[in-house]
Amino acid sequence: MADHPLAGENVQNLPFTIHKWSSFSANYYPENILVDKPNDQSSRWSSDSNYPPQFLTLKLARPAILTNITFGKYEKTHVCNLRKFKVYGGLHDEHMIELLQSGLKNDNVKEGFGLRHELEEKPFPCRFIKIVPIMSWGPSFNFSIWFIQLSGVDDPVIVNPSLEWFNTYREREAIRLCLKHFRQHNYTEAFESLQKKTRITLEHPMLTELHEKLVASGDFDMCERLVEQASEDSLFDHYLSRQDYKPKWMAISPIVKDEDLSSSRPGMRGGHQMVIDTDAQQIYLLGGWDGMSDLSDFWVYHVETGQWLCLSRNTELDGGPCARSCHKMCLDKDRKLIYTLGRYLDSESRNTMPLKSDFYVYDITANQWTLISDDTAAMGGPPLIFDHQICMDVTKSTIFVFGGRILTSSSSDERTPEPAFSGLYSYDCQTSTWTKLKNDCPELRSRIGHSMLLHSEKRLLYIFAGQRGKEFLSDFLQYNIDTHEVKIILDGHKKDADQVPAPGFTQRATIDPALDEIHVLSGLSKDKEKREDVVRNSFWVYNINNNKWSCVYKNENIGQQYWTKMQTVEPCPRFAHQLVYDDNHKVHYLFGGNPGKASLPKMRLDDFWSLKLFRPSKEQLLRKCQYLIRQQKFFELATVDPISALQYLQNDLSQTVDHDDTDETREVMNTFK
Repeated sequence: MADHPLAGENVQNLPFTIHKWSSFSANYYPENILVDKPNDQSSRWSSDSNYPPQFLTLKLARPAILTNITFGKYEKTHVCNLRKFKVYGGLHDEHMIELLQSGLKNDNVKEGFGLRHELEEKPFPCRFIKIVPIMSWGPSFNFSIWFIQLSGVDDPVIVNPSLEWFNTYREREAIRLCLKHFRQHNYTEAFESLQKKTRITLEHPMLTELHEKLVASGDFDMCERLVEQASEDSLFDHYLSRQDYKPKWMAISPIVKDEDLSSSRPGMRGGHQMVIDTDAQQIYLLGGWDGMSDLSDFWVYHVETGQWLCLSRNTELDGGPCARSCHKMCLDKDRKLIYTLGRYLDSESRNTMPLKSDFYVYDITANQWTLISDDTAAMGGPPLIFDHQICMDVTKSTIFVFGGRILTSSSSDERTPEPAFSGLYSYDCQTSTWTKLKNDCPELRSRIGHSMLLHSEKRLLYIFAGQRGKEFLSDFLQYNIDTHEVKIILDGHKKDADQVPAPGFTQRATIDPALDEIHVLSGLSKDKEKREDVVRNSFWVYNINNNKWSCVYKNENIGQQYWTKMQTVEPCPRFAHQLVYDDNHKVHYLFGGNPGKASLPKMRLDDFWSLKLFRPSKEQLLRKCQYLIRQQKFFELATVDPISALQYLQNDLSQTVDHDDTDETREVMNTFK
């Protein structure tokens, strides 16, 4: 990135003037445009009303490649601050493209945002910037902009080549629009003349040929061969990769050899832990809480045989950890080792036993537990914690531990009512050494019930959601495990509420490094005191490269009658469950949890599910194309030869119908009528 013409040392603050405004009061001083006066009520731009369209246009001294915009604010919260806004930019004030859509926090802290400044991976310049307020923090108040700072590059050596390219780009796009218009209106001579003179291609050559065969020649058979060729040449792949997932849950009924079902599979529980060995196709489950007491059993599920095997009824008797819940596990699949750390203790137990954090490793090959340390805090690691998160960097044999509430005695809790949270630690498995990377701090706020995932190739930890005291968090952070830099992806601001998973507690997340995706299954959200109202099923996918969340499905039914009917179709809402992901076969596995029933507070679940996410396949897309082509052929044939059209409908078109698609089936049936 250092060789990029927009590298950091070239970026500077740029001067501008107010070009025009719509319905804005002139509460500003032109000579002080770049002076931030957070304690001056009059140093702002303010609209006459809160009704659109409202906008403020800024004119730069000369064209520049804009990379950032910063908004200053009043010295305290203000109802006129911009809760939502858009920023547009361009060389002319009447022709602009969207550079940013976001919103400001209602506080007194400056906020900066990156601006879109590339088209086709090339930087483009702007001369005008238009800021369009959409919503203020006060629902019936006007909009105020207190201070604006634009950053970018205006060096002619860098800007002029991009200006020349951008003008060429705009001309090319204008010609392509003309070509499209001429062809749509059958102005063949104008189309051919303009294309010959400019040598600009309207589209992919195969689309041009498809248009000629379908529209001009009516050669439907050739059209089918063309789309078949497109499928074989993987031309559908980009389109398919951008389609929404469809979820498919499947209840897993393990194969039971023993007549005693309870001895052949794990029982009801929540707060347990699971890890999956994707190479061996085995899922390991340890401990949990059954509603009455902590558990100390240890199980493995063999995916290929569909059977559970109990490795230990009591791990403490086998040299392993004692009964526990709210602990965490991670797997080193290359070395076949499982590490476990932390647990929850009730207030009574905290006063009767030493509050030490033991740390164990299980050797899968040797079927043996080993105590690494009986007190990680004494070794420079975290104290006794629960509801933390743990990740394994297999490449460097390093474990990362973040967050969790620190357990103290009941008497200590009375002296310090505010709970204490653990920071970010790393553990080098080769040297058996702990390192504290971050304390609980504003940059990286500790929490419980959150998610933390490691992208092994990008060398990044992704941290989001959770709870801190009575506050439910929905921020989304990124931590570089090599440079130790923290980056805020989403600050948890309410402006993003519709585009991200709701603030939650014990949601479960997985990562697919190959697809650059993060998956989140909701758990207990926001108002913990009203569990009946907030435990909902939703599944989200975050595309890392596009920085975009999408909701795969959401089921907000809460009625017992509904979920009784759906018990073999979809898992009921829950929290304190466990979810693991096989990124080789693209399958999630869910076990147990707490359904959050206030009438049955001790109830726990023992159901076991798999979840697959599906996108349309190349075969499905090809079938749809064939259906549309044959449908058009039928309509044209019906106007000249109804008998032949009916035979074609019965013999050819019907073969391409998806009978699972009710709309498509109904459409064909109506055609028969």
